[in-house]
Amino acid sequence: MSLNDNRFKWSGSDIQYIDEIKIDSCLHVLIGRYGGNSRAGANKNEDGALVWSGDDWELSMILDGHDSSESVDLVIRTIQNEWKSISEILSKSIESVFPLLEGHLLSVFQSAEFTAACEKVKGETACLICVRKDNYLWWFSVGDCLVYLLHDELHKLGQYKLNQRQFYEWIGYVNTFSLPVPCYSSGVRELRPGRNVILMLTDGILECGKEYYQDSTNIYNEFSNELKIENSLRRMLQHVHDHLGRDSGTIICWEYQNLFSAQYPSDLPNRGE
Repeated sequence: MSLNDNRFKWSGSDIQYIDEIKIDSCLHVLIGRYGGNSRAGANKNEDGALVWSGDDWELSMILDGHDSSESVDLVIRTIQNEWKSISEILSKSIESVFPLLEGHLLSVFQSAEFTAACEKVKGETACLICVRKDNYLWWFSVGDCLVYLLHDELHKLGQYKLNQRQFYEWIGYVNTFSLPVPCYSSGVRELRPGRNVILMLTDGILECGKEYYQDSTNIYNEFSNELKIENSLRRMLQHVHDHLGRDSGTIICWEYQNLFSAQYPSDLPNRGE
Protein backbone atom coordinates (compact mmCIF):
# COMPACT_ATOMS: atom_id res chain seq x y z
CA MET A 1 0.00 0.00 0.00
CA SER A 2 1.43 3.36 -1.03
CA LEU A 3 0.97 6.34 1.30
CA ASN A 4 2.01 9.07 -1.13
CA ASP A 5 4.63 9.70 -3.81
CA ASN A 6 7.62 9.74 -1.47
CA ARG A 7 6.48 7.20 1.15
CA PHE A 8 5.57 3.56 0.67
CA LYS A 9 4.73 0.66 2.95
CA TRP A 10 3.60 -2.90 2.46
CA SER A 11 3.16 -6.02 4.55
CA GLY A 12 2.40 -9.57 3.46
CA SER A 13 -0.52 -9.45 5.86
CA ASP A 14 -2.13 -6.96 3.43
CA ILE A 15 -1.54 -8.66 0.06
CA GLN A 16 0.36 -11.94 -0.32
CA TYR A 17 1.22 -12.00 -4.06
CA ILE A 18 1.38 -15.81 -4.17
CA ASP A 19 2.13 -16.89 -7.78
CA GLU A 20 2.29 -13.18 -8.66
CA ILE A 21 5.15 -10.78 -9.31
CA LYS A 22 4.34 -7.23 -8.22
CA ILE A 23 6.65 -4.24 -8.72
CA ASP A 24 5.88 -0.78 -7.37
CA SER A 25 7.94 2.37 -7.05
CA CYS A 26 8.49 5.10 -4.50
CA LEU A 27 9.86 7.81 -6.77
CA HIS A 28 13.01 6.11 -8.17
CA VAL A 29 13.13 3.28 -5.60
CA LEU A 30 11.64 -0.02 -6.80
CA ILE A 31 9.93 -2.56 -4.56
CA GLY A 32 9.46 -6.06 -5.97
CA ARG A 33 7.41 -8.76 -4.27
CA TYR A 34 6.70 -12.40 -4.96
CA GLY A 35 4.73 -14.52 -2.50
CA GLY A 36 6.08 -17.90 -3.53
CA ASN A 37 4.94 -20.66 -5.88
CA SER A 38 1.77 -22.42 -4.78
CA ARG A 39 2.88 -25.58 -6.62
CA ALA A 40 5.77 -25.74 -4.14
CA GLY A 41 3.41 -25.24 -1.18
CA ALA A 42 3.49 -21.45 -0.76
CA ASN A 43 0.45 -20.27 1.20
CA LYS A 44 1.56 -17.15 3.08
CA ASN A 45 3.76 -14.08 2.78
CA GLU A 46 5.42 -12.74 5.93
CA ASP A 47 7.73 -10.18 4.29
CA GLY A 48 7.37 -6.43 4.55
CA ALA A 49 8.81 -3.21 3.14
CA LEU A 50 8.90 0.50 3.89
CA VAL A 51 10.50 3.20 1.71
CA TRP A 52 10.87 6.94 2.19
CA SER A 53 12.52 9.36 -0.27
CA GLY A 54 13.78 12.81 0.65
CA ASP A 55 15.46 15.60 -1.29
CA ASP A 56 18.95 14.10 -0.98
CA TRP A 57 18.36 10.73 0.68
CA GLU A 58 16.48 7.45 0.59
CA LEU A 59 15.53 5.24 3.54
CA SER A 60 14.47 1.68 2.85
CA MET A 61 13.50 -1.09 5.26
CA ILE A 62 12.95 -4.74 4.34
CA LEU A 63 11.61 -7.39 6.71
CA ASP A 64 11.29 -11.18 6.71
CA GLY A 65 8.90 -12.48 9.34
CA HIS A 66 8.65 -15.92 10.92
CA ASP A 67 5.56 -17.67 12.29
CA SER A 68 3.29 -14.70 11.45
CA SER A 69 3.35 -11.13 10.11
CA GLU A 70 2.63 -9.60 13.52
CA SER A 71 6.25 -8.67 14.23
CA VAL A 72 6.62 -7.23 10.70
CA ASP A 73 3.55 -5.06 11.17
CA LEU A 74 4.77 -3.93 14.59
CA VAL A 75 8.17 -2.80 13.28
CA ILE A 76 6.66 -1.03 10.25
CA ARG A 77 4.13 0.76 12.46
CA THR A 78 6.84 1.72 14.95
CA ILE A 79 9.15 3.21 12.30
CA GLN A 80 6.25 5.00 10.60
CA ASN A 81 5.53 6.74 13.89
CA GLU A 82 9.11 8.04 13.85
CA TRP A 83 8.76 9.75 10.46
CA LYS A 84 9.12 13.28 11.82
CA SER A 85 12.13 12.55 14.03
CA ILE A 86 13.94 10.45 11.42
CA SER A 87 13.33 12.88 8.56
CA GLU A 88 14.68 15.71 10.72
CA ILE A 89 17.82 13.68 11.41
CA LEU A 90 18.27 12.92 7.70
CA SER A 91 18.05 16.62 6.86
CA LYS A 92 21.19 17.34 8.92
CA SER A 93 24.74 17.51 7.55
CA ILE A 94 26.30 14.23 6.51
CA GLU A 95 28.89 14.32 9.31
CA SER A 96 26.25 13.81 12.00
CA VAL A 97 23.43 11.91 10.27
CA PHE A 98 24.39 8.29 10.75
CA PRO A 99 25.48 8.37 14.42
CA LEU A 100 22.30 10.29 15.28
CA LEU A 101 20.14 7.88 13.30
CA GLU A 102 21.65 4.77 14.87
CA GLY A 103 21.26 6.23 18.34
CA HIS A 104 17.64 7.12 17.64
CA LEU A 105 16.78 3.66 16.32
CA LEU A 106 18.38 2.01 19.34
CA SER A 107 16.40 4.26 21.69
CA VAL A 108 13.17 3.30 19.90
CA PHE A 109 13.86 -0.44 19.74
CA GLN A 110 15.08 -0.59 23.35
CA SER A 111 12.22 1.46 24.75
CA ALA A 112 9.98 -0.14 27.36
CA GLU A 113 6.95 0.46 25.14
CA PHE A 114 8.44 -1.36 22.15
CA THR A 115 9.88 -4.32 24.07
CA ALA A 116 6.54 -4.76 25.84
CA ALA A 117 4.75 -4.75 22.46
CA CYS A 118 7.18 -7.41 21.18
CA GLU A 119 6.19 -9.72 24.01
CA LYS A 120 2.60 -9.71 22.74
CA VAL A 121 3.21 -10.66 19.09
CA LYS A 122 3.35 -14.09 17.54
CA GLY A 123 6.69 -14.77 15.87
CA GLU A 124 9.60 -12.54 15.03
CA THR A 125 11.25 -10.82 12.06
CA ALA A 126 14.58 -10.03 10.50
CA CYS A 127 14.92 -6.32 9.74
CA LEU A 128 17.34 -4.42 7.50
CA ILE A 129 17.30 -0.62 7.23
CA CYS A 130 19.43 1.23 4.66
CA VAL A 131 19.93 4.95 4.12
CA ARG A 132 21.67 6.63 1.21
CA LYS A 133 22.59 10.28 1.79
CA ASP A 134 25.01 12.16 -0.45
CA ASN A 135 27.71 9.68 -1.50
CA TYR A 136 27.38 7.37 1.49
CA LEU A 137 25.32 4.27 2.24
CA TRP A 138 24.54 3.25 5.83
CA TRP A 139 22.83 0.08 7.05
CA PHE A 140 21.38 -1.32 10.28
CA SER A 141 20.66 -5.04 10.29
CA VAL A 142 19.07 -7.58 12.61
CA GLY A 143 18.89 -11.10 11.19
CA ASP A 144 19.45 -12.49 7.72
CA CYS A 145 18.31 -9.94 5.13
CA LEU A 146 21.07 -8.74 2.80
CA VAL A 147 22.18 -5.51 1.13
CA TYR A 148 24.40 -5.38 -1.95
CA LEU A 149 26.31 -2.48 -3.45
CA LEU A 150 26.80 -3.20 -7.16
CA HIS A 151 29.47 -1.23 -9.04
CA ASP A 152 31.80 -2.23 -11.84
CA GLU A 153 34.95 -1.25 -9.90
CA LEU A 154 33.89 -3.32 -6.90
CA HIS A 155 32.90 -6.20 -9.19
CA LYS A 156 36.47 -6.40 -10.49
CA LEU A 157 37.59 -6.98 -6.89
CA GLY A 158 34.82 -9.46 -6.11
CA GLN A 159 32.99 -7.19 -3.63
CA TYR A 160 29.19 -7.21 -3.58
CA LYS A 161 27.52 -7.78 -0.19
CA LEU A 162 27.82 -5.16 2.53
CA ASN A 163 26.50 -7.26 5.38
CA GLN A 164 26.40 -10.92 6.36
CA ARG A 165 23.38 -13.08 7.14
CA GLN A 166 23.06 -13.47 10.90
CA PHE A 167 20.96 -16.35 12.19
CA TYR A 168 19.28 -16.62 15.63
CA GLU A 169 18.84 -12.84 15.63
CA TRP A 170 15.33 -11.36 15.52
CA ILE A 171 12.91 -8.62 16.57
CA GLY A 172 9.62 -9.76 18.04
CA TYR A 173 8.60 -12.39 20.56
CA VAL A 174 12.21 -13.55 20.46
CA ASN A 175 13.79 -10.12 20.64
CA THR A 176 17.44 -9.14 20.47
CA PHE A 177 16.60 -5.77 22.01
CA SER A 178 15.45 -7.47 25.21
CA LEU A 179 18.96 -8.84 25.76
CA PRO A 180 21.39 -7.14 28.17
CA VAL A 181 23.55 -6.54 25.07
CA PRO A 182 21.46 -6.34 21.86
CA CYS A 183 22.99 -8.00 18.79
CA TYR A 184 22.85 -6.20 15.44
CA SER A 185 25.24 -4.98 12.76
CA SER A 186 25.68 -1.58 11.15
CA GLY A 187 28.13 0.08 8.82
CA VAL A 188 28.83 2.83 6.31
CA ARG A 189 30.32 2.73 2.82
CA GLU A 190 31.39 5.52 0.51
CA LEU A 191 29.82 5.05 -2.91
CA ARG A 192 32.12 4.81 -5.91
CA PRO A 193 31.90 7.47 -8.65
CA GLY A 194 29.36 6.77 -11.38
CA ARG A 195 26.57 4.19 -11.39
CA ASN A 196 25.82 2.44 -8.11
CA VAL A 197 22.97 -0.05 -7.72
CA ILE A 198 21.78 -0.60 -4.14
CA LEU A 199 19.84 -3.82 -3.65
CA MET A 200 18.19 -5.28 -0.55
CA LEU A 201 16.54 -8.70 -0.42
CA THR A 202 14.94 -11.35 1.77
CA ASP A 203 16.24 -14.90 1.73
CA GLY A 204 13.41 -16.25 -0.42
CA ILE A 205 15.39 -14.89 -3.38
CA LEU A 206 18.41 -17.00 -2.41
CA GLU A 207 16.86 -20.26 -1.26
CA CYS A 208 15.16 -21.65 -4.33
CA GLY A 209 16.12 -24.25 -6.91
CA LYS A 210 19.89 -24.62 -7.04
CA GLU A 211 20.33 -21.36 -5.06
CA TYR A 212 21.57 -19.50 -8.13
CA TYR A 213 21.64 -16.12 -6.40
CA GLN A 214 23.75 -17.38 -3.50
CA ASP A 215 26.56 -16.52 -5.93
CA SER A 216 26.66 -12.73 -5.72
CA THR A 217 28.23 -12.53 -9.18
CA ASN A 218 24.94 -13.72 -10.65
CA ILE A 219 23.13 -10.85 -8.93
CA TYR A 220 25.67 -8.37 -10.27
CA ASN A 221 25.28 -9.75 -13.78
CA GLU A 222 21.53 -9.19 -13.65
CA PHE A 223 22.08 -5.45 -13.14
CA SER A 224 25.26 -4.79 -15.15
CA ASN A 225 24.92 -2.43 -18.12
CA GLU A 226 21.16 -2.32 -17.66
CA LEU A 227 19.19 0.71 -18.78
CA LYS A 228 16.09 -0.20 -16.77
CA ILE A 229 16.71 -1.84 -13.42
CA GLU A 230 13.02 -2.82 -13.30
CA ASN A 231 13.80 -5.44 -15.97
CA SER A 232 16.58 -6.86 -13.79
CA LEU A 233 14.34 -6.92 -10.76
CA ARG A 234 11.61 -8.72 -12.67
CA ARG A 235 14.06 -11.32 -13.98
CA MET A 236 15.16 -12.16 -10.43
CA LEU A 237 11.60 -12.60 -9.19
CA GLN A 238 10.70 -14.63 -12.29
CA HIS A 239 13.66 -16.92 -11.55
CA VAL A 240 12.22 -17.63 -8.09
CA HIS A 241 8.85 -18.46 -9.63
CA ASP A 242 10.30 -20.64 -12.39
CA HIS A 243 12.41 -22.58 -9.90
CA LEU A 244 9.46 -23.26 -7.60
CA GLY A 245 10.49 -20.99 -4.76
CA ARG A 246 8.25 -21.82 -1.81
CA ASP A 247 9.31 -18.91 0.40
CA SER A 248 8.26 -15.36 -0.39
CA GLY A 249 10.91 -13.09 -1.87
CA THR A 250 11.11 -9.30 -1.63
CA ILE A 251 13.62 -6.94 -3.27
CA ILE A 252 14.14 -3.20 -2.84
CA CYS A 253 16.55 -1.61 -5.29
CA TRP A 254 17.51 1.73 -6.72
CA GLU A 255 20.20 3.32 -8.83
CA TYR A 256 22.30 6.28 -7.74
CA GLN A 257 24.60 8.18 -10.05
CA ASN A 258 27.38 9.41 -7.77
CA LEU A 259 28.91 12.67 -9.01
CA PHE A 260 31.13 13.10 -5.96
CA SER A 261 34.87 12.55 -6.33
CA ALA A 262 36.14 9.40 -4.64
CA GLN A 263 38.42 9.75 -1.64
CA TYR A 264 40.29 6.70 -2.95
CA PRO A 265 40.71 6.82 -6.76
CA SER A 266 40.34 3.52 -8.62
CA ASP A 267 43.87 3.77 -10.04
CA LEU A 268 45.46 3.40 -6.58
CA PRO A 269 47.19 0.03 -6.13
CA ASN A 270 45.12 -2.66 -4.42
CA ARG A 271 46.67 -2.88 -0.95
CA GLY A 272 45.09 -6.31 -0.48
CA GLU A 273 47.37 -7.83 -3.11
